[in-house]
Amino acid sequence: MPDGNVEHHSTDVIVVGAGPVGLFAVFELGLLGLQAHVIDIMDKAGGQCAELYPEKAILDIPSRLKITGQELVNDLLEQIAPFKPKMQLGEMAASLTKLEDGKWRLTTDAGTIIDAAVICIAGGGGSFTPKKPKLEGLEQFEGKSVFYSVRKMENFRGKNVMIAGGGDSALDWTVNLNPVVSGMSLVHRRNEFRGMQATVDQMYALVKAGKVDLQIAETVRLNGVGGKLESVTLKSAEKGEYEVPADVFLPFYGLTMKLGPIADWGINIDSNKIPVNTESFETNVKGIFCIGDMCDYPGKLKLILSGFHESALMAHGSFHYARPNQKLRFEHTTSSSSIQAKLGVSA
Repeated sequence: MPDGNVEHHSTDVIVVGAGPVGLFAVFELGLLGLQAHVIDIMDKAGGQCAELYPEKAILDIPSRLKITGQELVNDLLEQIAPFKPKMQLGEMAASLTKLEDGKWRLTTDAGTIIDAAVICIAGGGGSFTPKKPKLEGLEQFEGKSVFYSVRKMENFRGKNVMIAGGGDSALDWTVNLNPVVSGMSLVHRRNEFRGMQATVDQMYALVKAGKVDLQIAETVRLNGVGGKLESVTLKSAEKGEYEVPADVFLPFYGLTMKLGPIADWGINIDSNKIPVNTESFETNVKGIFCIGDMCDYPGKLKLILSGFHESALMAHGSFHYARPNQKLRFEHTTSSSSIQAKLGVSA
């Protein structure tokens, strides 16, 4: 039995991951009358959408011509509010054990205990940390002049910004931040970029217009005092070492993904992906499901809308574990008065 001083919860389904797919899973579970308890290592809901791309436009969400990552998260939180899910944020799923009654017991790194009939892994690529440049004295600038994500573009208005990297994130923010900054340079070690061609073309158009200073070079050193950046020293074969003025340095070198304790839960894992069946998105372990970017199956597309589809089938598969003595009644939201009552709306 858990200690009386330990925070202890009981629910139908534990959703590990509070990104868009995990949040929509709460909605689909709620439609079936199943209660969800969401856990995420980050201190706020939204996953990578909220952390890395809160103001970046997403263009492939059905019925929405354009929506930012943060707007999508806000809408999903509003959508699931009627089901009153418990949010355990800022805690990591540490250990998982099977109880005698067949339920799962998940314990977080903070000691919180949650019992449930079902575990749903919706953790994207796992817990992630930015890949940091190997620059001496980097720590003194972090959070002051060096940032690994753009949470609010307005924070960079009027700044002289240097972006480093050659992938989608570096190119996206070169284009998106350009209208608000006073100056911008993009540094990459070679004149080849890994981003989408349309964004590469936009970047080159800004270079041609004199709005982006493209530097094909290596980053050598950050220069400044007390965390206040003044310039960045670069190095190229043609110029040797030289300085480029900058108030802000944004290194976008990608993310390091870690599965964390999930790797020890007895689930089949192949190249950091979890194979599932496409009938219910259950893993090889009964009662543990996986949806979103972390799950894998033939034809898998890493899209938010694919994760929404996976959420619906996962919820139906979970019902039989959470309500073994009940028959699942499939109902459409357009015609079900009971669902409409749960949501507080009328058709």
